[in-house]
Amino acid sequence: MSAGESKTEADLSAPSLTDRLGAHLDATGLLEGAGLALLAVSGGNDSLALLDLLATLGPARGISLLVVHADHGIHPGSADVAGRVRALARERYGIDTAVGELRLGASASETRAREARYRWFRAVQAERDARWLVTAHHADDQVETVLLRLLRGSAGAGLAGIPARGPRGLVRPLLPFRRAELAAHLAAAGIAPLFDDPANADPRHTRSWVRGVLLPLLESRLGAAAPEALLEVARHAGRELLAWDAALDVLPGLEPRLAQGRMDVARSVLGGYDNALAERVLRAAARRCGVQLGPARARRVVAFAAGAASGRRLELGEGVIAEAAFDRLVVSQLPEAWRPEALAGTSGEVPFGPVRLRWSAEPAPEALTRGGWTTWIEPGALTARAARRGERLRPLGSVGHRPVRRLLMEAKVPRLDRDAWPVLERDGEAVWIPGVCRADAAVPRPGSPAVRVDASAS
Repeated sequence: MSAGESKTEADLSAPSLTDRLGAHLDATGLLEGAGLALLAVSGGNDSLALLDLLATLGPARGISLLVVHADHGIHPGSADVAGRVRALARERYGIDTAVGELRLGASASETRAREARYRWFRAVQAERDARWLVTAHHADDQVETVLLRLLRGSAGAGLAGIPARGPRGLVRPLLPFRRAELAAHLAAAGIAPLFDDPANADPRHTRSWVRGVLLPLLESRLGAAAPEALLEVARHAGRELLAWDAALDVLPGLEPRLAQGRMDVARSVLGGYDNALAERVLRAAARRCGVQLGPARARRVVAFAAGAASGRRLELGEGVIAEAAFDRLVVSQLPEAWRPEALAGTSGEVPFGPVRLRWSAEPAPEALTRGGWTTWIEPGALTARAARRGERLRPLGSVGHRPVRRLLMEAKVPRLDRDAWPVLERDGEAVWIPGVCRADAAVPRPGSPAVRVDASAS
């Protein structure tokens, strides 16, 4: 038998990628139990491999599948890609597809596209009561992420890279596997990619530059040791995270109370720690409950906790808020649907909580109404945000100010929706609560340039 024949037989006897993924799922319990999984499929190699693999493995495990495809409306022909994803999923696998038409426009950034995509994924997940949202992140994505975070000066938690599990059933089962393995699996199955995002090869994007320029340069000098070393960094950092997570449960007197999006600890006990230890403990607690608390924010929270009177709040940005509540320090992160949204550009559309907002440039009418779902606002920096504690505004045509919470209640906004109901502000001043009350502020003169904003239940 020749050396070539021996190699062929060895290759044939090696476990397939399907078998290896099945063993990985068994070992980790990533998709354990029955339920609906949303598969995020862009039409590229990686996500199509995810679809093919889980279409094979899912049914025997009691997992039903729904493909979710976000048509960002950024590239010409994106609607055609969506149609081909839908056709492949239905004709080859018998799986339905939900397509989100996001209509972001050609100028949308990668960040805005990602945020819009995940916002829509989560909306479908809630609507379909899906147990999991599954993405196709793989080992090469992990390598790029760790290298990017090294270059940005990330702390240890960041160097752990992309976790296999995320909040609310987010699962990444392909992290142990390389991009080339997924491409080989797809080629063997006779499936061609349906879409290749040109941004992936554009060196103007930092991640694309890392993928196409920096990593090949490192590998030309160090070979396969370069990506393997970065994966080892992620493994070491991951072990450190596990250790800090375990420490939370054994530190005396800290009494951490942790829930999704919220944590609180004993303030006096935290104050007895060295600052560096207090910061690290807070970051471990925040990570467990899904609150974004990096080193800089943790330092601010520790300083705040040391001197704040009960009832004081500290806004840390991106929906993260710290509050002194008697002897407890509370840190919470508003859901994405509650976070401030800029109404930028001459026109656009965004969801906010239970309301969808659309805006465009249009001259102001002769008069505005206090109620209703449409208004006109003088041009300026417009932002939709949740109502602030104790906030008041002066209704159109009124002489006195009214509490926003009282106005929401009088408009019969359901209690569960009040925290997420949008308040529009212009240059920092509240001007409108859609469907509830127009404020006597930023009212444009009749016929003058204005921003028209329409709201509807989303």
